[in-house]
Amino acid sequence: MTGEIVILCTSASEEEAERIARHLLEEHVAACVNVIPVQRSYYRWQGAIESAAEYLLLIKSSATLFPAVEQAIRRMHSYEVPEVLALPVLAGSADYLTWLRANLRP
Repeated sequence: MTGEIVILCTSASEEEAERIARHLLEEHVAACVNVIPVQRSYYRWQGAIESAAEYLLLIKSSATLFPAVEQAIRRMHSYEVPEVLALPVLAGSADYLTWLRANLRP
């Protein structure tokens, strides 16, 4: 079990996605960030159904670093209410999880 490891999700423009990914890695609050290009998001905002082309970020981190990741995303994101979700990792390759932990700040 890997209770403390989480994958955080957010969506952003291409430029914001790259800037956020690099910042999280530089600050050692993420060990890896996958940026998945152009997805179409549909959502309800201020009473209307909206749609946007966005880049999905999958951020590998730990539950203890969630506040730092959330704060960085909120600060760097153009959305008034950016998506910031943490999904628990229930299991994973021992070698990968060791590498991941070694690349996060304590």
